Amino acid sequence: MITLIGKDLAKEGQEFIFLGPANECENCRFKSSCVGNLELNRKYVVVDVKENEQKCPVHAEGIVIPVEVERASIDLLTTSKSIFEGSTFTYNAPDCDENCDFHDLCFPDGLAENDKCIVLENLGKHKQECKKGYKLNKLTLGFVI
Repeated sequence: MITLIGKDLAKEGQEFIFLGPANECENCRFKSSCVGNLELNRKYVVVDVKENEQKCPVHAEGIVIPVEVERASIDLLTTSKSIFEGSTFTYNAPDCDENCDFHDLCFPDGLAENDKCIVLENLGKHKQECKKGYKLNKLTLGFVI
């Protein structure tokens, strides 16, 4: 999908989480093509940068550039044992209230409850111990849309 992003961020491979439009976007003529297709709290990656520039008061350099984005892959720590590369599953957040070093991998930004995911890569057992005693595996996920 095409969106607009600040000139300083318009690089292939750049990842971002869409946290919602700024107040200045409300009356902008580019609103639908800029933020209209993006989902709130989703992680995206820039896959292609286009040539055109537009003025924008929200971004640091005052300029946005059209880019093609897609949903970014997400790393996850999970207790599931029956997951293998290519398998699909529905994400359910773990039952954990610990605020540990792994929290961001167990509850990654861009992933929501009941998301349909595909395992792109199973990175195997997580080497460090979980405070809850869970046996964790590290996965890289894509999305089934």
